[in-house]
Amino acid sequence: MKRFFVLVLALGFLFAGCAKRAITVQPEQPVAAKEEVQKATTSEAPKAKEEKKIEVKKVEPAPVTKEEAKKVETISVKEAVETKESQAKFENIHFDFDKYDIRDDAKPVLKVVSDWLIKNRKNKMLLEGHCDEVGTNEYNLALGERRAKSARDYLVTLGVAKDRFEMISYGEEKPLCKEQTNECWQKNRRVQFVIK
Repeated sequence: MKRFFVLVLALGFLFAGCAKRAITVQPEQPVAAKEEVQKATTSEAPKAKEEKKIEVKKVEPAPVTKEEAKKVETISVKEAVETKESQAKFENIHFDFDKYDIRDDAKPVLKVVSDWLIKNRKNKMLLEGHCDEVGTNEYNLALGERRAKSARDYLVTLGVAKDRFEMISYGEEKPLCKEQTNECWQKNRRVQFVIK
């Protein structure tokens, strides 16, 4: 029994010592195989770079004829910026129901428009007359035209030449708001300013 106990104890120490040691064995590669792998990877790398190259061709624009050159108008950057800024300043003017009289709240907007037109004498302006959807199409087209004329006449009194304006009436065809409310209809009773 003593021998058996000593044997178990010795085996226990033996296994306990082996469990702590981890031995890993890596298979050796032949030297020739390592060299072939290195050659293969270095020879494939330039091929990969070559495949990624993109050929860029310079494309020359087609020559412009004299007729096409005449059609193109150029303006300076300063003029373009001023035009863009001034268009943003032109608010719509609004009208009361079934009216084409200039309201007091529209006069400051018309003053801004006239000042810009006086400063920029080469530009013309399109006045777009709009209405709400109340009434017939024919009636609203006529009312939109009267609103545009009313705005034009007021701008003429501020010193802008009459021949610098064009007018169009859209009647109820281009509403800003499509709800069936008085507030919405009020937004549609307007004249818009478009620089030409």
